[in-house]
Amino acid sequence: MGKNLIITIGRQYGSGGAEIGKKLGKKLGLDVYDKEILKMTSDESGIRESYFHLADERAGNRLLYKIVQSLIPENSAPSLGSDLVSADNLFRFQSSVIRRLAQEESCIIIGRCADYVLAGTENLVRVFIYSDMEARIERIKAKGYYADEEVPKNIRRMDRERRDYHRYYTGKDWEALDNYDLIINSAKIGVDGCVECIVDYLKTRGLIGR
Repeated sequence: MGKNLIITIGRQYGSGGAEIGKKLGKKLGLDVYDKEILKMTSDESGIRESYFHLADERAGNRLLYKIVQSLIPENSAPSLGSDLVSADNLFRFQSSVIRRLAQEESCIIIGRCADYVLAGTENLVRVFIYSDMEARIERIKAKGYYADEEVPKNIRRMDRERRDYHRYYTGKDWEALDNYDLIINSAKIGVDGCVECIVDYLKTRGLIGR
């Protein structure tokens, strides 16, 4: 194939998108980089502290650690001095990491506007996972993050935060159809069904073998 296969996964909160991405990674033998790994915190120590913990992550993240380490401010920055831990600079830093990952290997990237950051990349497949509200409520309830009666409100809040984040950095509507190549309702076919659907799509496009 020559070029790396890059799959980005955008997802509504509670749709199971992160789980789908991880299962897809196992099935295809690809490293999966989720928002928790790529999110550089903007606390006092900012990027500097964030990259240290990557050294202790699973073996599949050695490439990520190497890339992040090469981008720390004293090396080659997309930093702007005192602006180092501003939200805008952290986004630029994350975007640099995402682009380097895509250059180095085939992989799956969850969230972080990766569909926008990598726009125009050859063999890029942009997936969006959504779900019926009832199914999302049940999924989040099962995780025990919030009191049951607080779940719907928090789902709406998280969706709003993702929508606002995407619009701020990309100027585009997070849920607009033309941002994605494949859009799936996980409530209808479940996590495993979504994985199979994505695999079938990749086969149909000739991006993986049948």
